[in-house]
Amino acid sequence: METAAAGGVGVDDLSSSSPVASVSRWTHDISRKYQHLLDRSTPHILNRWIGFFAIAFIYIVRVYFVQGFYIVSYGLGIYILNLLIGFLSPQVDPEIQELVDGPTLPTRGSDEFRPFVRRLPEFKFWYSITKAFCIAFVMTFFSVFDVPVFWPILLFYWMVLFTLTMRRQIMHMIKYKYVPFSFGKQRYGGKRTSSTEDMSLPHD
Repeated sequence: METAAAGGVGVDDLSSSSPVASVSRWTHDISRKYQHLLDRSTPHILNRWIGFFAIAFIYIVRVYFVQGFYIVSYGLGIYILNLLIGFLSPQVDPEIQELVDGPTLPTRGSDEFRPFVRRLPEFKFWYSITKAFCIAFVMTFFSVFDVPVFWPILLFYWMVLFTLTMRRQIMHMIKYKYVPFSFGKQRYGGKRTSSTEDMSLPHD
């Protein structure tokens, strides 16, 4: 019995130290550390976007000097447009909500204030667009993705698509009276705090 038990323990030890288990633990640790870095970067909005623009600039320079991969850039532009629409859209479509429960966003000054909740949060928007640029940058090192195409046509088509999509989105904002940005909006309690701080400061 003791020999069998000892043999069983030995089998478990061997299975736990197998290459598959080691790779699984290694990938789990890497994933956990990567998620920890993402969580720590969440409050640093400005630094995150500076990093994104640096990556986007590197990709643009790469495409400019290579003079190719226009299909990759066009697909990247379409993906960015979809992300932008999700970033500018409310989590619950007012048009659908109005048909079900009535208007959800305030239409008069006396209505109750409800903060704007995005369909695609800012962090997910930043993470998705940054990852898309990194993937597109890696794709520029594989000639199979360099499909010959007349790039002015793709650029013109993307600009038309962008104009029509943003025009529809702006008309939707005007119709249901919502603004997907927080800057410029009235903040309650800010004046009282600033006036208290001004009173506490010494005057020359």
